[in-house]
Amino acid sequence: MPQKLDMARIRALQTDALENIESYMDPDTPKALEQFTAKMKAILLASPDMLDSVPEYLPMALYGRVKFPAAAKAQWQQWLDKAVAPSWDQFKTSVAFNNADLELVKAIRSYSEQQLIEACAVLFLLDGNGKITAKRRNGSETYNEDGSADAEHDDDGYHSDYDSDDIDADDDSDEDGYDDQYDEIRFKGE
Repeated sequence: MPQKLDMARIRALQTDALENIESYMDPDTPKALEQFTAKMKAILLASPDMLDSVPEYLPMALYGRVKFPAAAKAQWQQWLDKAVAPSWDQFKTSVAFNNADLELVKAIRSYSEQQLIEACAVLFLLDGNGKITAKRRNGSETYNEDGSADAEHDDDGYHSDYDSDDIDADDDSDEDGYDDQYDEIRFKGE
């Protein structure tokens, strides 16, 4: 009997991994994600049981380094749609790992084959031609890969109070002790 995929867990891992990946994608420090994942790989290789407390680290460590052959993409979609985990024989032919990551993959498989499969399911959901295609919208847990909801959302006349770049229309710069070093800080959704 095929093993089930816990889709709620996979979606939670997807959300956590996406938030962490996005937090390291800064144009000012283009190597930040690469440096962080290199450290993470070393830690996971030395201590795979760390995944028990931070399971989102594995998809982050492998992000952008796992390929899904064209023939396997439909199979992955079917597994996810039916919430069925692939057998090991199916799995190993549906994912291509980077040679530099094989030692980590083997260590994780020895520790928990299921966590390796879940991480690849997360990567499949996140990855579209090497880019993050999932979009977080207004802090919700809904992801949209084709952008149609964004266009639909923009067409309905919705405008947030936070759409403007000058959220704080009050100019505080003439106040005594005003420090403008924080004027250009923006948060997600602004």
